[in-house]
Amino acid sequence: MATEQELSDFLKNVEKRAFKRSVYHVRDAEAALDIVQDSMMKLAEHYADKPPGELPMLFQRILSNTTLDWFRRQKTRKALFSNLSDFESASDEGDFNILETLDALGNSEKNESAEDSTSRAQILHQIEEEVQKLPGRQREAFLMRYWEEMDVAETATAMGCSEGSVKTHCSRAVLALSKALKAKGIQL
Repeated sequence: MATEQELSDFLKNVEKRAFKRSVYHVRDAEAALDIVQDSMMKLAEHYADKPPGELPMLFQRILSNTTLDWFRRQKTRKALFSNLSDFESASDEGDFNILETLDALGNSEKNESAEDSTSRAQILHQIEEEVQKLPGRQREAFLMRYWEEMDVAETATAMGCSEGSVKTHCSRAVLALSKALKAKGIQL
């Protein structure tokens, strides 16, 4: 059974990555924050009695289900209502910077020139755009495997599919990203 401190530490450790993953899925920072908070509350309310080792997989599954629930609600809402906010430009949203999610920057980044820093920021922004263009399941598998650093079995469990499906989704995502970035002249 996880202690209150272990649960708190786990949630602190996972919140930034979960938020980033949710932003990639729903493309709305406020909705992503709500999804992550709802997922954390569900984990604390229903699974606090589980061993600490089970918390990561439970949380990933809860986060996936909460995200799917959000999409279902959005689909229903858009079918029934039309909001004025739907007609606002997308430029009203702030840019989400991947560098904000990093806890520590390496010394090489602190000493780089303004030109190199700008170039790196532009490349990261283009990579983020291409990740957002991936189909949902490919994006989910890609983010879990390479952002969350989960292994194939963990990703399969969290996504509710086979390990072969995870490998296929990841392979297709990497291929699509590679083609898109090469077309933009980005060599990694």
